[in-house]
Amino acid sequence: MEEPSGPRVLFLITARGGSKGLPGKNLMTLGPLSLIGWKAATALRSRHCARLIISTDSPALMEEAVRCGAEAPFLRPPELATDTAGSAEVVAHAVEWLAETEGAAYDAVMLLQPTNPFATAADYDAAVAIMVRRQAHLVLGLRQAPSVSGPLDALGRPLEVVRRVLESGATRRQDARTQYTPNGSLYLMDWAWFRRERRIYADPERTFGYVMDDLKSVDIDTEADFRYAEYLVERGYVDLSQIGHGT
Repeated sequence: MEEPSGPRVLFLITARGGSKGLPGKNLMTLGPLSLIGWKAATALRSRHCARLIISTDSPALMEEAVRCGAEAPFLRPPELATDTAGSAEVVAHAVEWLAETEGAAYDAVMLLQPTNPFATAADYDAAVAIMVRRQAHLVLGLRQAPSVSGPLDALGRPLEVVRRVLESGATRRQDARTQYTPNGSLYLMDWAWFRRERRIYADPERTFGYVMDDLKSVDIDTEADFRYAEYLVERGYVDLSQIGHGT
């Protein structure tokens, strides 16, 4: 790996061995690579990647990550291997383990999830550029969301949806203000800030978004999601040169 240009970023792939929605999904092969492989290949192409590691509870995932060029310096503790463990706790464990065990320090940490395969090194570098320009504590990937949304009440009425439409005065979708939601493709956190706060969402004023299109926002949670991602790869909607394959 070449010496990073500019901020030195720890890239952290997080992946549990267990999955209720799609068992074994992180090792499933999507085109030429596993889902772990997609994240490793794009992370290693970032000009800010100082180091790439995986946090997992699975020896099989550790082995796959190492095969794809990542490091696996520790096995995630059992209490962080449940489906109720939060991402912030997992990142905090990794950051503190590196700081306390190795004395390691970086400018930022980039959280990557294998279930969001199609973000590229250019996206990661763009997020770093936003962090530098804005002096951000957090930069997160976003996608465009429905302009008006809300829950149903116990009777099945979309009361909040109707209220928001009335408040905005926009009865046509094209008249409504554009909304955004996190897409899970990247979370870039300032190293020192995160070590202090140990939370991802802790500073609204210094949190900035990086808007990504629907393709780069694909999130694989079910078999149907995976088949859709396969279709995108097979039909050429995804540029395989971004992972070192194809032309």
